[in-house]
Amino acid sequence: MNSSFHMSLPCINIEETIKYYSEQLDLKIGRKTNNWVDVNLFGHQLTFVAIEKFDFQFPFYLLDDEQLPSFHFGVVLENDEWEKTYDKINSQWTFDTILKKTFFEDKNGEQSTFIVKDPNGYYIEFKTFKRSDEIFM
Repeated sequence: MNSSFHMSLPCINIEETIKYYSEQLDLKIGRKTNNWVDVNLFGHQLTFVAIEKFDFQFPFYLLDDEQLPSFHFGVVLENDEWEKTYDKINSQWTFDTILKKTFFEDKNGEQSTFIVKDPNGYYIEFKTFKRSDEIFM
């Protein structure tokens, strides 16, 4: 059985969030109301709920001398899908890619990643592994 995750997060503006995820990241929008929206993140359910105010501290950590956000979410893709997703997002929209890099090069768990930031301040990581059997190794 394939399993998918569900994550619910607060957001500042539903319409701005829908626009970002549907137009800039080219993801499908699911059910929605004036107060919440479901986003299909490669088969995973991401729900954003509008609230008046929220505050997150985004401390970073170092990996290979790169600062990475310790609070983030994302998806692991096959390499072809990862390249296609990066090219699509990068060619259609002007936004800051926080990072695009390969980590653990020529080592167990070699992975390439890119991270973007949504209008709510969330960091989204898209990653691919050189060998899919090394995701948890």
